[in-house]
Amino acid sequence: MWRRFRVIVIICVMTMAALAADNSVGAWRMNFEKSGIPVSARSPRSVVLVYEPIDGGIKTTSKVEYSDGRTTSGGYTVKYDGKEYPTNLDGMVDLMSLRQIDANTFVIDERKKGGKRHQHGRKVISADGKTMTFTVEGTDDEGKPFKAVWVYDRQ
Repeated sequence: MWRRFRVIVIICVMTMAALAADNSVGAWRMNFEKSGIPVSARSPRSVVLVYEPIDGGIKTTSKVEYSDGRTTSGGYTVKYDGKEYPTNLDGMVDLMSLRQIDANTFVIDERKKGGKRHQHGRKVISADGKTMTFTVEGTDDEGKPFKAVWVYDRQ
């Protein structure tokens, strides 16, 4: 009886630890070739995301350098509870929600208050932990549908 109880407790603890793990923590740089983003005078030439763990979620900071020399930065702090949290992402989106499926998979919803922009997608970390892929779809600022895949390499 006690042996069975101990096995159940160990399985529960291991499951909770696996869900608490977050393999996205660290610094990531966008891989433009794999993302299929065309380079123009207005496009980014560098996008770096840094993820830091917080209790029950993640703190993200971003830095974007554009081909014309401009730079922007921003970030957000979000818990993995699926609730919306405010962002500071240079006007791109105002609210974000995030749910963690497992240590490598996350579901993301982002939207702009009072605007047409909304995107929904998944963030997946590769099994080797070296690549992070965002697959998103939604509507842009003009209400036009879009789909995108953004690929990042671990730094």
